Amino acid sequence: MNDQITIRGARTHNLKGIDVDIPHNALTVVSGVSGSGKSSLAFDTVYAEGQRRYVESLSAYARQFLERIEKPDVDFMDGLAPAIAIKQKNQTRNPRSTVATATEIYDYLRLLYARCGTVTCLHCGGIVKHDTVDEIITTLFALPEGTRTYVLFPILRAEIKLEPMQIATTAEPEAEAPKPKKTAVKKSSKAAKSTAPETLNLTDSLKERLTELRRRGYNRLYQSGKIVEFSTPESLLELDFTQPIFALIDRLSISPESRARIVDAIETGYRESGEVQFHTVPRDGEIEAQKYRFSAAFECTTCHRAYREPEPRLFSFNNPYGACPRCQGFGNTIDFDPNLIIPDKSKTLDEGAIAPWTTTKYRPHHGEMKRAAKAAGIPTDVPWYDLTPTQQAFIEDGNGTFPGIRGFFAALEHKKYKLHVRVFLSKYRGYALCPDCRGQRLRAEARAVLINNQNICETSALTITGAQQFFDNLQLTPAQLEVAGKILEEVRQRVHFLHQVGLDYLTLDRLSSTLSGGEAQRIQLATSLGSRLVGALYVLDEPSIGLHTRDTAKLISIMKDLRDLGNTILVVEHDPDVIRAADHLLDLGPGAGELGGQLLAEGTVAEVTANPNSITGKYLSGRATIPIPKHRREPGREHLKLTGARIHNLRGVDIDIPLGLLCCVTGVSGSGKSTIVHQVLYRALMQALGQTEGADPAHLYRELTGTHHLNDVILVDQSPIGRTPRSNPVTYIKAFDDIRALFAAQPDAKRKGFGPGHFSFNVPGGRCDVCEGDGTVTVEMQFLADIELPCEECNGTRYKSSILDIRYKGKNIHDVLNMTVKEALVYFAGHPKIVDKLYVLDEVGLGYVRLGQSATTLSGGEAQRVKLASHLATARSITNRSANDTAAKARSRTLYILDEPTTGLHFDDVAKLLAAFRKLIEGGGSLLVIEHNLDVIKSADWVIDMGPEGGSGGGQIVATGTPEEIAANPASHTGHWLAPVLNLAAPKAEPELQVTA
Repeated sequence: MNDQITIRGARTHNLKGIDVDIPHNALTVVSGVSGSGKSSLAFDTVYAEGQRRYVESLSAYARQFLERIEKPDVDFMDGLAPAIAIKQKNQTRNPRSTVATATEIYDYLRLLYARCGTVTCLHCGGIVKHDTVDEIITTLFALPEGTRTYVLFPILRAEIKLEPMQIATTAEPEAEAPKPKKTAVKKSSKAAKSTAPETLNLTDSLKERLTELRRRGYNRLYQSGKIVEFSTPESLLELDFTQPIFALIDRLSISPESRARIVDAIETGYRESGEVQFHTVPRDGEIEAQKYRFSAAFECTTCHRAYREPEPRLFSFNNPYGACPRCQGFGNTIDFDPNLIIPDKSKTLDEGAIAPWTTTKYRPHHGEMKRAAKAAGIPTDVPWYDLTPTQQAFIEDGNGTFPGIRGFFAALEHKKYKLHVRVFLSKYRGYALCPDCRGQRLRAEARAVLINNQNICETSALTITGAQQFFDNLQLTPAQLEVAGKILEEVRQRVHFLHQVGLDYLTLDRLSSTLSGGEAQRIQLATSLGSRLVGALYVLDEPSIGLHTRDTAKLISIMKDLRDLGNTILVVEHDPDVIRAADHLLDLGPGAGELGGQLLAEGTVAEVTANPNSITGKYLSGRATIPIPKHRREPGREHLKLTGARIHNLRGVDIDIPLGLLCCVTGVSGSGKSTIVHQVLYRALMQALGQTEGADPAHLYRELTGTHHLNDVILVDQSPIGRTPRSNPVTYIKAFDDIRALFAAQPDAKRKGFGPGHFSFNVPGGRCDVCEGDGTVTVEMQFLADIELPCEECNGTRYKSSILDIRYKGKNIHDVLNMTVKEALVYFAGHPKIVDKLYVLDEVGLGYVRLGQSATTLSGGEAQRVKLASHLATARSITNRSANDTAAKARSRTLYILDEPTTGLHFDDVAKLLAAFRKLIEGGGSLLVIEHNLDVIKSADWVIDMGPEGGSGGGQIVATGTPEEIAANPASHTGHWLAPVLNLAAPKAEPELQVTA
């Protein structure tokens, strides 16, 4: 293989035929302004060609299951390695996928528990196991030497045990037995009168078994200390066939010399019946013999119930063999939802915390509950969430006299034939924890297998930090290490990698669908490092997204580890720390879209920094910076206050948000930023402003005040603006309506009777009838991947030829959709309605995007900025009115919530974004931004820093104030990294910045 990847004449998308060399076994970073062609080079050229060549080496049958990748537009490529792309989008929507399953940790855990777990009995809690020969020998040799013992095995197996009615023939009827029992005894007595058939049947069964034993060399039976030799059926008359009967294997005394005889006797008993018993002969002073029972079967040592031996599939919630039968492995069922039954957990029982019992019809249950609580010593004047789990369980489950909440609803279930009862019950149904497995997903047999007194569900509920401690301290016996040493090593390794990439706050059972794009990407990175591949090409898309500056060093370390294994790492990145850690740096630009696609600088970081053509180099060297605001807006009297937020790792958090400012919520990853802003504050505001969707979030917090200062709340996150190829930026910002109206107003269109609808590719009329406005036709290939070909009727333009004949300034509607935003601004000059809407796209750094670009091809950051542009257009229209129009500003009192808007933005684009923020505030809005970017944080008016750590170590407000006040706070991790950016000295007492591995 060559020592580098050689690319010549790359022209994919906006690349201008560039020549690039990417060294192997090195960390190469591609930088540049947004839209300059970084992803086109890294993903659409290098990865696409590497993956395409690999797929083409497979059979036609295998290729039909793989994604078809177009051949990139490039003259020559050489030195490619097998390519693996790790993108920032979280594609997982499977409700069964978790962090542990995605990283293969759970597969190893299943194997570990199946091979080394201790099975406990579901009925008595005893140990379930096989009795091995060595264990039996150890037990016997603990007896005094010379102890005489009989070695036995039972001769009556389960399949030939006597029926209860037959056993009753030899028993005296009890005088005080109930009438049905007497009847049964009379019947059996009557049967006893004609004993011949019964006795013969019984004797025949035993005779067959005994004959078999005689043939195998056994001629003595044992029962209750008596040895009976059997040669004829008559010799067995002194035995009680209702009691256990054993065959005598051997009589011996416990001594080292008899060890071989004992082993032979054990193996004989196991072979004959799967069980062996040792009955000692009573010594002087002993009243009765000691009995020792050993079984080759997998059964409880206490109650002798048989179990199946654990196997890996028993611990899989994706397999019916191991999944909880009730919830089928999902962990929740459609049942009575506690959050609907107790919607406001800040209420006391006296105040009516149990919602169903506040209604007129069922109010008597409230009084019954208060009396039962008083008798049980449960306070009724304490908020629900302050009651102990035991006290809450009493109210939910009740006791003998008080039915509890569950008993109340169970009683109503019997009256579902009444319509009003069904309506009442439906109010309180929702997704609730499965009552059988309590959300642990596995059946009881799987949860009964323990390692270190912990089942696999409890192990999966640990955070990465907790799991690392658990497995590092886990001690296995030499025999277990022989079996599971490699398994444990793999688990420790993968958990360590997750800790390395800064995900120590996640739990192993965290659903993959709830992860952010950055978290999902870092999990893939940790999985790749765990796979120990060598000679591969990893292409990463901004892996630092969602990562606090404190943890970037961990990310850089894991990428270097991946490189040191013998892999080539190609990273698209904007983070300055990652860029400075590169072995090789490629800087693209100078602009976005048509103005980009050129290689401005290439080489080491020092060489690119010194290159005057490099925009990235200017920011790295300090020649260009985002200035610190000279004046910050001060908080006014309008505040939004949320108190008592309780969910996940938030434990009664109070947050105070000043309105009319740029307010940043900061903190290390997993500290609770998204939880309090998205899941609590946003849902609470939607409820308060009458825009709610879904369940009432009142149970998540105590009180929300200040909502009268707002007219609207808008969440601008990174979710796609459209899920179909038909959606595009120009339709999202409503500019396409005006563009279609402009074309419909042309004389040729009027003469032909074309209206605005004819210029839409989403409705019949002017769109191509063959491809229905898609521009492509899918050809199904039976054993090959489906092929999308340009529509032969419209040649990919989406419209009928008669519609394309309508032109404005020499261009038809198809030509307009292929324009970039910057080109369209010049083209539509003189049409303020269109220009004003397109201008905001340029303002947020999307001037390079084409008007008709499919929404599915936009990155998460681009989609977020398109949303921001649509809201900025509204704010702009208000700002353009009279500056003294306070009524207009009052009507626009909107809180904009943004989730890491700098995703995918270069230093140069962040400055444009901050300018857009200022315009939103000038339009009467307030901004609440979740952010890690230090340039945005230093430009904020107010900062709320959460932490101090992630996961269970977070969920608190560490500091609030201006950026300077945060930087001066020694308890704030964010402050420590913010101080140098503000040209301040770091606080004296630095927080602990390194998490011990």
